[in-house]
Amino acid sequence: MTRTYKSDVSASLHELASDLHEVGLIDKATMRHFDESCLTPIHEFTAEDIRKLREREQVSQTIFAAYLNVSKDSVSQWERGQKQPAGPSLKLLSLVERKGLSSIA
Repeated sequence: MTRTYKSDVSASLHELASDLHEVGLIDKATMRHFDESCLTPIHEFTAEDIRKLREREQVSQTIFAAYLNVSKDSVSQWERGQKQPAGPSLKLLSLVERKGLSSIA
């Protein structure tokens, strides 16, 4: 599973914590804390949020969809509020929001 971290330092800390968890020196509750603090946060996006994000990046729905590896119809439905992004798409939208479209190119 690919993880997206807030920074290189967070990635290193999380990797260390994961190793300590594997050998039994860190419990599950502590590991969850590391997950929350090191991994890129995800939140729900409204239709308006998605449209503004795409427009901020100055790309068409087709290009935006290609970067997110979804169909143009999915982006269109998200922007109209007919469907909500989930899973990997939601994670990618969070990354684009924080770091720009070039972060997932």
